Order: sequence, then structure tokens, then C-alpha cells
Amino acid sequence: MEANSSLVATNHVVLFPFMSKGHTIPILNLARLLLRRRGITVTVFTTPGNLPFVSNFLSDTDASIISIPFPQNIPEIPSGVESTDKLPSISLFVPFCWATKQMQPDFERELQSLPPVSFMVSDGFLWWTQESASKFGFPRLVFYGLSGYAYSVSRAVREHLLLLGSESEDELITVTPFPWIGITKRDFEPTFLNPEHKGAGLELFIDQVLSTSNSYGMIVNSFYEMEQTFVDYCNQKDQVKLWCVGPLCLAKPIKLAKNEPKPSWIQWLDGKLEAGCSVLYVAFGSQAEISAEQLKEIAKGLEESKVNFLWVIRKTESELGDGFEERLKNRGIVVRQWVDQWEILMHQSVQGFLSHCGLNSVLESICAAVPILAWPMIAEQPLNARMVSEEIKVGLRVDMCDGKVRGFVKSEGLKKMVKELMEGETGKEVKKKVKEVAEMANKALKEGSGSSWLTLDLLIKELGNKN
Repeated sequence: MEANSSLVATNHVVLFPFMSKGHTIPILNLARLLLRRRGITVTVFTTPGNLPFVSNFLSDTDASIISIPFPQNIPEIPSGVESTDKLPSISLFVPFCWATKQMQPDFERELQSLPPVSFMVSDGFLWWTQESASKFGFPRLVFYGLSGYAYSVSRAVREHLLLLGSESEDELITVTPFPWIGITKRDFEPTFLNPEHKGAGLELFIDQVLSTSNSYGMIVNSFYEMEQTFVDYCNQKDQVKLWCVGPLCLAKPIKLAKNEPKPSWIQWLDGKLEAGCSVLYVAFGSQAEISAEQLKEIAKGLEESKVNFLWVIRKTESELGDGFEERLKNRGIVVRQWVDQWEILMHQSVQGFLSHCGLNSVLESICAAVPILAWPMIAEQPLNARMVSEEIKVGLRVDMCDGKVRGFVKSEGLKKMVKELMEGETGKEVKKKVKEVAEMANKALKEGSGSSWLTLDLLIKELGNKN
């Protein structure tokens, strides 16, 4: 590391994550990765409501944290809500994003009092931070939380107008630059499908695209060995270079504070490990809204599968059927609070993950060598699910009862695929493959020699020299 350290004499990096845990955690892990290098100082921006989480996450680091007020009295956004997981409905996501623009004056006031900034990494949903970077004369890199696969496939679909000729939402369409990949209209959000549709969502999308095009590059929470074809495709065509510096989850150590008791769910997993039982971890993120009817089908499928499971749900999602938790208390546990997912996936008893396929979840599962049962719900998750099951083959897909990409899952279909993942022959194949990819992932972030480690070194050197 000495040779690389000499390249980064004194650099000050500003990080500004979006107010959503799935976007915040990778950026905080990037802070850890930066601070493992000599001569780097890091300043993280957040809001008062998110400050406790950010401070606790980085409590064992030297990162500086600055809290600036989140806008108040925003129509539709309840008072005190400063993160998307607290929104009463995901339909308020766009107004929430627009509200962050009002933070720009406070952000720039704080920048004036900081030491010179070498570069900034800020979230794509904080598009206005590109204006601030230009005003203060330092480069900004954008972070979207997208895989190289999802980003390049989306780009190819848009550039080649691949969805315009199809009437059916479920017809499989070949992606021209990647002819082995087939997609459908249901793999994409409505705003992406219909650019003629006017509205705040489209305006936000346009502002993001424009700010991204003016950015120095894009930070990708992935590693080159897993996505070489897709990263190369974008970097050969685009001025906004993709920099693979992940998987960022590997930057966070797994450790409990001295004398701190283990969470009840970790104690439960310990018991399953002692008994020689494997466990299916079930979680669908903090954004997707799951109907009461669908929750009951999930509960029924898990019960009939006979597997051990740890299921994390939101407090609002409580309708699991009469006596479900009591009936299955020896085989399954339901948790209704935020958990350290990385800690759960790294537990030796966990041998499968029923997931919505947010990129953080996909990467954490891969790094922990835990195969995935993909159930995509929103955003780019259907593309991530294709990557998991068709491209890198570290997981299976749930069966939608109507055969659609985004559809209802019946208990019988879920039971069938859970048993296949945990006990079947195909499950054994993906378990073998995920171990191979996990080894690649860990090598990529190896200090001093891994591809992602060296990519971040190169970025620091490049931007340090420019400033």
C-alpha cells in the first residue's frame, strides 16, 4: 500500500448520499474504503433525521459529518420525514426528491468553510449537487446504485429504440449489442417506457441525465470481473466513465462492540447453526409495497416449504395469517425492525436469500456466497434479477402465477422454488457458482492488488493531479 499511498498526498473527498438506506450504505462504505488510504480526509453530508444512523455507521472512522436541514412544510411530505423508507407511500418519492433541491444554499454555505475539495461523490437523485461542484470548481462523480449490467442494458434499449416496436408487455426482445440477453417491457418503469408522458417524474429523470452528463464519471458498486462486457460497452461509448470500486459491502467489518448483546435474530441463527439447520433469509427492501394478500401467500408458501426461515418485514406489513408466527416459532422467525443484512448473510446458517434484487442485496449475497431466489418488484430490480439468474447464474427466479416479470406469486409457486433453491439439483448448481463469484468479489477488493482497489487508487491519483 505504500506505493499507492504516495500517489495521494493530501486529498479531501466530499460524500453526499441520498436519504434512503439502500443509497446511503454503499456511500458510507465508500468512506471506509477511502479512509483506509493515507492522506485522505472525508466529509459526509446528511440531514438531522439521518444523522444518528450515519454517525453510528461511521463511529469507528475519522470521517467528518455535517448535518444540514431537510426542507420543511413540503406539500405531501409529512413533517419530520427525512428518508424515503419513512414515506407513507412510494408515490411520494418524486416530490421527496424535488424537495432536496432546497438544501442547495445550506450545502454551498458549508462548502465555503471546508478545506479545498479534491472531488465529490453524490447521489444521482441529488442532481443539483453537480451545479454546486461546478460553482466551487471541483469534479463530481455520480452514484446511482446501478449495476453495470442494468445501466448498459437500459442504455442500449433506449439508444436502439428496442421497446417501441412491441405491442406486448411480455414479448421477449433481443438487446442488440448483447444478443444473448432478452428483455420485456415489464423489465422497465413506466417513465422509461413512455418518454412522451409528461410529469414531475420525467422532469426529474431529465435533470438527472443532464447532471450525469456533466459529471466527471460514475461510481459503480460492483467489480470489473463480474461485469467486464457491460462496463467496457459504456466506457467505449461514453465520456462519463464507469469506475467499478466494489463490492462496497466488503469495506465494512463484521464485529459487535464489546459487551454488546447479540440481536435476538442472530441468537436464533446461532441456535439453528448449532442444530445443523440451514436457513432461508427473506427480505424485500424498504421501498416495495406488498399487499396483504401477497404477504399471506408468502407466509403460506414458507410454511408449506418446511424450510427454516428468517423473514424481515416492515412494521406496516403485519397480516401474515392467524397464528402463523406462533405455529412456526421453532422453524421461522419474523423480524419487524431494521437489521444489519450483511451480518445476517454472513452467518454460516444462512444458505439462501429470497430477495427483491436491489443491487446492495445482490452484492451482499454474492460476497457471502449465498445463492439468491430472485423476486424483483420495482425500479431496475427486474434487470438485476436477469443478471442474477441468466447472466452470472448465482440464483433462481420465483414463478409468477401469470408468467409476468412483475406479477402475483402464489404460495405453490413460491414453495416449489424455495425447495429447489435450498434442496434441489439446480439449487446445488447455483450454490457452487455463487462460491466462485464470491471468491472473485473478495479478490477485487483486496488491498493493494484487487481490481476495484486499484481502480479507486487510479481515480484518486487522477483527480488529485487535476486539483
